[in-house]
Amino acid sequence: MLIPCLACDSRFHPDEFFRACHDYNRGRDLVAWTCPRCGNRDELRVLPGELGFGYPRRGRFDVHDRLRVPGLRRHRQDLRLDISLDQKVWRVPTRLGHMAGAR
Repeated sequence: MLIPCLACDSRFHPDEFFRACHDYNRGRDLVAWTCPRCGNRDELRVLPGELGFGYPRRGRFDVHDRLRVPGLRRHRQDLRLDISLDQKVWRVPTRLGHMAGAR
């Protein structure tokens, strides 16, 4: 399975994609991701079995594109989001106040 960057169409194996996730906004349930190739920054929602890409609108996040990732799981912690697929786990930390004004 390859996961695309919606800006440059590069495709990444799950390990490379999820290692590029760097901030978790628990209040908005969003993960910030920066493309390792083009530097584009996106926010996305990690859902059971899929990734939701979209945009903030009217105080909420509207998911416009969904990408199925069979076996993808998430577990919300107090200060991080744990993303797991197969036997691998990626921990995305919350940076308090860092994403409060983002997009």
